[in-house]
Formats: sequence, C-alpha cells, structure tokens
Amino acid sequence: MNKLIASLFATALAGSTSAFAGVAAPAPTAKDIAVVVDEVNYVETAQKGIVLSGYVDAGYSYNFGGGSTIVGTKFGTPDGRAGDNVPRGDFNLNALKLALEKPLSDENKLQAGFRADIMIGEDAGILGGDPNNVGPGVDAGDSYSVFLEQAYAQFRLPFGNGIDIKVGKFVTTLGYEVIERPANLNITYGNLFQNAIPLWHTGVLSSYKVNDVVDLKLGIVNASNTDNAIGFNADDNASVLAGINITAPGGNANISQNVIYSINGDSSPSTSEGLTLGTSDDAALFVYDVWGNWTPKFANDKLLLAFNIDFGAYDTNPLAINGAGSETFWGAALYAKYQFTDIFSLAGRADYLHGTDGGTKFGPATGGNVDLWSYTLTAGFDIIENLTLRAEYRVDYANDLVGVGADGPAHMAVAEVVYSF
Repeated sequence: MNKLIASLFATALAGSTSAFAGVAAPAPTAKDIAVVVDEVNYVETAQKGIVLSGYVDAGYSYNFGGGSTIVGTKFGTPDGRAGDNVPRGDFNLNALKLALEKPLSDENKLQAGFRADIMIGEDAGILGGDPNNVGPGVDAGDSYSVFLEQAYAQFRLPFGNGIDIKVGKFVTTLGYEVIERPANLNITYGNLFQNAIPLWHTGVLSSYKVNDVVDLKLGIVNASNTDNAIGFNADDNASVLAGINITAPGGNANISQNVIYSINGDSSPSTSEGLTLGTSDDAALFVYDVWGNWTPKFANDKLLLAFNIDFGAYDTNPLAINGAGSETFWGAALYAKYQFTDIFSLAGRADYLHGTDGGTKFGPATGGNVDLWSYTLTAGFDIIENLTLRAEYRVDYANDLVGVGADGPAHMAVAEVVYSF
C-alpha cells in the first residue's frame, strides 16, 4: 500500500513540477494506474481457499391471534418468541447470515481449516439473547442482536479414510430442520426443532466416513445450548453426542440416527432443547433423534419426502431417569415438497409433540400431559438466481396448555424474501 501511495504521489508530483517548468505533463492514463496497482501487494480481501457465503432473510408475519397466549403465538412465530409482543402484524428482519470458511479438501492428508458463522437480526435475538425479554436492555425482537452460531477449527487426521475433527462451537447433528430458515422446507420452525432437540454445542466432534454409505460421528460437548460446562449451576457437565448416517447407494436417500446423553447438570427440560431458553433448573438429558429424506427417482427429482422422530427423557435426579421429577417426550414430523416448475414449488409439514408429567417441557399445563401439533403449507418462488420468495400459512393446536385460548386453533400467515450469496 505504501508503494502504491508513493507511486501515485510521484506521478502527481512529476506532473506538478513539469507544469511549473512550463512544460505540460501528460495526465496518467487508466492503463498507467492499473499497472501501478497490479504491481503492488496491498491487503488481500480474498485469501486462497477461504469462502464467504450467507444470506439476507426478511419478511412479514401476521398473527391472527394478536398477542394472546394461544399456542400459535407461543410456538409458531417466525422468530420463535415465547409470546409475540407485537399485536397481529409484524415486519421481520429474520437474519443477515455471514459464514467464513476454509473447508477441508477431499484429499486424505493432514490438513486444517476453520469455519465461523455469525447471524444478525431477530433470529439472533432468540438464539443468543433473551426470548422472554426479561433481561436488562434485551429485546428478542431487536434486529441488531448478534449470535455466534458456529466458530471452530477443523483438521483431518489421515488414518483409514480420514478422521475429521471439529473443536469449538458447532451446530447439532440432531434434527431434520436447521437454524438457517432458507435451508428448511418451511419458513417457521416446527415443534420438534423448537422443543425436542438441542441446537448447538461447544466441545469436540469427530467424523469418520467408513465408505460412501456409512458416516459416523462422536463428540464430547458441554451442556446443550450453552458455551460453558456448568450449565446453570456449579456442577461440571459433559455430554456425549453420537450419530450414524446411512446414504443410499444411489445418493437419493439417507437416514440419520443421533443421540445425546448428559448425566449431570444439563440445562433444564424447558431450556435444553429448542428456543425456549433462560430458566435455571438442571436435569439429566437423553434425546434420541432419527430423520431421513428420499427423492424418488420416478418423480425426476421433483418430489422430496422426509421425516423426523424424537424421543427424550430428562430428570432433575441425574441418576434416575425414570424416577421422581422425570418427564418423557416424543414427537414426529412429516415433510413433503414438490417442484412443479423451475420457479414454483409447494412444501408441507405436519408435526406432533407429546410431553408427560405435567407437560412442564412445553407448559405450563392444566393436566398431566401436553400435546402440540401443527400443519404448515409453504409456497416457494425462485424468481431469479439467488432470490427466493416464499409465502406460508400455518395453524397450531394444543391440549391442556394454561391460558385463555391456549389450546388454539392459532392461525398465522408469513411472507419471506431471501437473497443468498
């Protein structure tokens, strides 16, 4: 950069001194400046092998129930808030997502890289902030909220087919839906995503690809959805995360089975999984998650079918999963998407979630159990490259939730514009 400045300054100085001498100096041409710039090594904005990607996601949501306690308000809002503090209509800046990565190559050799994902917007306020707006100066609906979704170093050990290891913060392996809305079939999050699984971990995760069919994962992580090892009390905590993914030989189907188990001090049942964060209880946690998808060849890659099933248990007594204070929960979701044309697609989701022992996981409940279910239909329009418009209608129901009109039905309409890069 100093050489560039000096060269341009010398050019200008030569022109000015020539003018003082009574001789008109020719002005530097664009070619001259290009040569000077090309010869200078200034700060590089594109390092070799590092990729920048992301998206901007914005839209509008209309909650037909307003700010009441109906289940659609509590669980169905696009930003996942525990209560929509905006009556009925609301414009949403869901997220500005930026991902910077140096991925590992396909070569089975000792190598290293990294990845960092940052989200800014209302989704970030939920994922990294206070969903109930009880913290000082915190509002889950604020678009200036920032959430560090992932930040990890990764490297490959050339043993066998290669062992890939991540160290740092990374998203979970559980669940069919992911944090990034544009990557999901629907705009709003499903009940299983919000309530049945953890979303991110801090720790170590190893992956080993046995062959083109079987892929194994094993990790040791902290309490779910928290960056430290103590959960919400002073007890040390470590959780085991394991999974196996099986891909069909043709590559058009796969099934993934994952489990997480923590024996001591994971975050509480209403905070350890999903977006309802912020309480102070601790509990042992077990979640078994299986999901899969299938693109049948007879439909010429236009039809996608998927499912997700979860079973979980937690207990305030870590040594007695089925003892006093225990609760179990289970649920299932079905997904389908059909690409009618290059521009237009239609996607649907039906999901159900059940909790026992007072339903405190989703509660509060009026009885011993709580049931949640919802139906969602999403129309997608791929207008031009990298630009997608989606419109969605969703209805939620519940059983035995506390609150006026808490059992629904709750209706919501959502629109979304996404530009990805």
